[in-house]
Amino acid sequence: MQKLNGFLYGLLSSASFGLIPLFAIPVMMAGMGFESILMYRFLFAAIMLAGILLVNKESFRINIADILPLCMLALFYMLSALLLFWGYKLMPSGVATTIHFMYPVVTTIIMMVFFHDKRSGWRLLAIALAVLGVYLLSYSGEGGKISKGGIIIVLLSAVAYALYLVAIDKCKIGRMKGMKLTFYVFLFGTVMLVILTAINGNIQSIPNMRSALNLLMLALIPTIISNLALVQAIKSIGSTLTSILGAMEPVTAICVGIAVFHESLTYGILLGVAFIITAVTLIIIKR
Repeated sequence: MQKLNGFLYGLLSSASFGLIPLFAIPVMMAGMGFESILMYRFLFAAIMLAGILLVNKESFRINIADILPLCMLALFYMLSALLLFWGYKLMPSGVATTIHFMYPVVTTIIMMVFFHDKRSGWRLLAIALAVLGVYLLSYSGEGGKISKGGIIIVLLSAVAYALYLVAIDKCKIGRMKGMKLTFYVFLFGTVMLVILTAINGNIQSIPNMRSALNLLMLALIPTIISNLALVQAIKSIGSTLTSILGAMEPVTAICVGIAVFHESLTYGILLGVAFIITAVTLIIIKR
């Protein structure tokens, strides 16, 4: 029963994370910039996490030495989310989410290049499959191929998230409890986004109640619920199986794109998604 619950939590975590476009794109269509959308998402998520920490009677205390690493983590996470949201404007949301899902492959490349992880045949094969998958996705647009600029932006989103994961692994801050760490990442990310939007003069109020509901759902479902389910899945079935179940993330985003936003589904998309999921799964299993 514990394993079954673990699988269900793993599927819930990845599927809920794949729902980001469902809540973000309608708010973009209402005229709100993605910097403001992300600011509200981080703010609402930080408030919700603070409530959970208070209910669990956990301490909010951190050391002064933790502030700089937390700011670095918040910066990487913020950049990843900003670039992904930008990608939603330039290509189908399912394609953007799938390319972003390459972050385990990017993490492997970073570890090989900068931390001297062993270069093995299966890692090189996974990288080659991921590159082929991106190539196929780049020709999945209705009017031909998707712009190189859009692909680069979403790839940079995957790089930023990979750097976030590497930083957690390599910094002492990674020993902090996951919920508390996530709270401070969102809190510092909110501060950064407020400063960024203030400098650009782009701080926007929420345009209507429907957008407010979407922003709350964006903070709750693909942020809070996804993270909580992830923790429970890892406890029940381990990190490897949980990571493999993460393949539901791009699949969910593609289904949402087709059903809600009427995005096209081509053989290029199917093959590209298959290659990228295979590459990521190979990395996870071998690791």
